[in-house]
Amino acid sequence: MTAPNTVALATSAAYPELAPDDRLLLAPLARRDVRAEPVVWDDPTVRWTDYGAVVVRSCWDYHLRADAFARWIDRLEGAGVPLWNPPRVLRWNADKRYLRDLARDGVPTVPTRWADGSTRESLAELLASSGWADAVVKPAVSASAFRTWRVSARDALAHESEFRATLAAGPALVQPFVRAVVGEGEWSLVFLGGAYSHAALKRPRAGDFRVQQEHGGSSVRAEPAASVIAQAASIVARYAADCLYARVDGVVDDGAFRLMELELVEPHLFLEMRADAAELLADGIARVVSRGAAENAEKTK
Repeated sequence: MTAPNTVALATSAAYPELAPDDRLLLAPLARRDVRAEPVVWDDPTVRWTDYGAVVVRSCWDYHLRADAFARWIDRLEGAGVPLWNPPRVLRWNADKRYLRDLARDGVPTVPTRWADGSTRESLAELLASSGWADAVVKPAVSASAFRTWRVSARDALAHESEFRATLAAGPALVQPFVRAVVGEGEWSLVFLGGAYSHAALKRPRAGDFRVQQEHGGSSVRAEPAASVIAQAASIVARYAADCLYARVDGVVDDGAFRLMELELVEPHLFLEMRADAAELLADGIARVVSRGAAENAEKTK
């Protein structure tokens, strides 16, 4: 039987008690009379219908079992369990090919070439035809820079087997290496309930290009230019207006902000960087739990 004032904070087996940042939600939710529990998303013993809502948080292994994650979303939706962010958003955003939609809509993004197992063009030919001397290759379904690697045009022939191995595992994207990442850094703008909350500026360690902490990257709270916030806000308003949380990642390149990722599945939200950020997200979670309880009560009348 569903307990209306309970919420499952979906996590992965590597973080059974949630990542430290997400644990900041527990006390604020308790103060709002919402009982929150960390629950591993692929634990077969879990009865998801026992929860008033499920919020995806530290599911940082979903890309390793993308099909199973998609089936999990389908099961919860089919059972009528409120899932946040919404199922259609999770499905769309879990594959980086969503970037094609944004680029087609005129959102300034990093130029991208798409490839899969049917691609005949070699990596060297692809870089030559694109005019890119330095590039990054990443799977279309990936997180935390999983299987993401950098290659130069002069070394591309030597990496053809690696390129083919990447494509054998699934579709991939090739992008020019954005030097601003190792210069100013990469921005992550966090939105809670559709409103801008705070931002982190991420930089890779010396000699690397990956900004993620597990690869030696670092992050600090910083405030981007008002124009960057406005641009990020317009992206969230268009594609994530009904989301509990969103993170807009991008770089300021030649004075213009370019989107690198719109993170709507399980982004690190840097809640520790703003004193009341966990409170704001807890407000949003409490609202959806309350709304779900009201809808369930209406159904049982």
